[in-house]
Amino acid sequence: MNGFDSYRIRERADVARLVLVAAFVLLAGTFFRTQIIQHEKFQLRAETNRLRPIALTPPRGTILDRNGSIIAENVPGYSVKVLAPSVDSLLAVIGRIGRFVPVDTAEVEDIVRRFRQARYQPAVIFGDASFETVARLEEHRAVLPGLLIQSEPKRLYPAGKAVAHLVGYVAEVTENDLTAKRFPGADLGTIVGKAGLELEYDDTLRGLPGVRYMEVNARGRLVREDAGGAALQPTPGRPILTTIDLDLQRFIDSIWPPGFRGAMVAMTPGGQIRALYSSPSYDPNVFVGGISRANWRGLNEDVARPLLNRAIQTRYPPASPFKLAIGAMALKRGLIGLDTHMPTPCRGGLRLGNRVFRCWKKEGHGSLDLIGAVAKSCDVYFYQVGLRLGLKAILEDGVLMGFREPSGIDLGNEKDPIWPASTAYFDKLYGPRHWSPPATTLNFSIGQGEITQTLINMMKFYEGLASEGQVSTPYIVRPASSKIVDLGLTQAQLAGLRHSLIAVVEQGTAAASRRKDLAVAGKTGTAQNSHGKDHGWFIGFAPADKPELIVGAIMEFAEHGSGVAPYVVRTLRRQLLGPDTVGTIKIKPLLDETVVTRDTAPRPVELNPDSAAARAREDSIRRSAAAVGPDDAVPPPPEPR
Repeated sequence: MNGFDSYRIRERADVARLVLVAAFVLLAGTFFRTQIIQHEKFQLRAETNRLRPIALTPPRGTILDRNGSIIAENVPGYSVKVLAPSVDSLLAVIGRIGRFVPVDTAEVEDIVRRFRQARYQPAVIFGDASFETVARLEEHRAVLPGLLIQSEPKRLYPAGKAVAHLVGYVAEVTENDLTAKRFPGADLGTIVGKAGLELEYDDTLRGLPGVRYMEVNARGRLVREDAGGAALQPTPGRPILTTIDLDLQRFIDSIWPPGFRGAMVAMTPGGQIRALYSSPSYDPNVFVGGISRANWRGLNEDVARPLLNRAIQTRYPPASPFKLAIGAMALKRGLIGLDTHMPTPCRGGLRLGNRVFRCWKKEGHGSLDLIGAVAKSCDVYFYQVGLRLGLKAILEDGVLMGFREPSGIDLGNEKDPIWPASTAYFDKLYGPRHWSPPATTLNFSIGQGEITQTLINMMKFYEGLASEGQVSTPYIVRPASSKIVDLGLTQAQLAGLRHSLIAVVEQGTAAASRRKDLAVAGKTGTAQNSHGKDHGWFIGFAPADKPELIVGAIMEFAEHGSGVAPYVVRTLRRQLLGPDTVGTIKIKPLLDETVVTRDTAPRPVELNPDSAAARAREDSIRRSAAAVGPDDAVPPPPEPR
């Protein structure tokens, strides 16, 4: 080997030594940075891999009535969960659990689905486990890897079905809820309000979750519970105080005729809701801990629709209670006075062109003033008031009085009423020549046709009659709006309308409910229903001279408002005179009518748009609408409606 080769070997050796030294320095620097400089960071990461955070459910805020009675509270409960590394492991543990306590196989699919959505959280097997179930599983914990039994606050509704539509219910937030951002701050597994007050005030009631840590091994299997030091305790939700009188709410539930669909609302002048009841109802406690598929299917497939809040979500033709609105519109515009008699006395119907619009009383009412027409609920009188107003004025004034907007009550999912903004609605719906403005006017004048209202919206109008003409926003906790609607009536006109409502109970269509010890003002109504028996209305307030409470009810298939009035009067007496007074009112038993109601208004004028006779009839009605006189009264129709 010559000198040149030796030199090259030494040179390569030097380079190799430099590379080794550089590598050693690099490794040493990395080690120093990892162990010294970034020690806390990597230690936290290691701890995170070893410790699994588990959310702790906060107690929801208590819901109280105006006297401090409990509407919704929390009680101790147990949940059974499994912390598993995979779906296969989860199914294996569920199979073992099934050896000791019953597991609904239909629910397993839902358990797996929720587990896949939140892989690092325990899968909930029983959301509301009994003490017996917990004790049985504790005995066999050794063969149930990943088993967690947590003590959690559970919702309880002591009044059960009596408050279901008022308070609502709670359930786990869904993936769709999170995608739609319906519940800010919620994660999968969070319990949220799904209806009623629980939904409307969820932000207040929910509270903040806590956390506890579980130690898991490299495969994700549970090693030790409550690891990693002290847990973060959940922050309880805040309570809410409502305007509800729970005793009154229970009373309404107790007197409601079994099997009948409908709703009743009690409110004060000023808008405070004292009771809000819907029938048929359900027990909100079945949702606590997660409702079973069978129970959910039963509630959803029931033709009576027990989940529907008929006080705020079902629209009905407002029928005769709406006659007061027609009277108020005409009084405000100066078209009639309280003592005005119409040119055509009631003899059972009114002829308009070649069509007869009948009164409910086949022999007729004769000549009446406004107060008498309200007391006797005379259709013929209000047909003529409606014609004086005209359809355009009725639609305009109805908007001003609030019939086109929902009530604004602080309960979620209130349905908008149906109230056309203008005649363009009918042109679009039927075609410009395929509907009759005069005929539509007559239907609107007695609360029928293409106008439908919820009970709560009609209650608003009657609150205005009882509150010096001022209509406020109804509320249960706090008003959503401070808006006040003025009906635009003088105090004398309001007093006259109230007097007419007193006459309804004293000598009119609700006379059977009259009692000497409490002066009640109110209005009956019969909402036409093309799918079965008619629906019955009654809205009243008392004491009539200085109202303290307004109560309204709608009963589906009750046929007449006179059958509904005793329930309202009993409620008024119970609240204003005391529980001992209600037994003196006799109530005619109502029979259940198993007919499925449809939330649509019947078409008021039957027309075949391709018929020449139909077009001629429309032209005849239009020409004669402005010229109704005494000769237009017709003989009594053969049958009352």
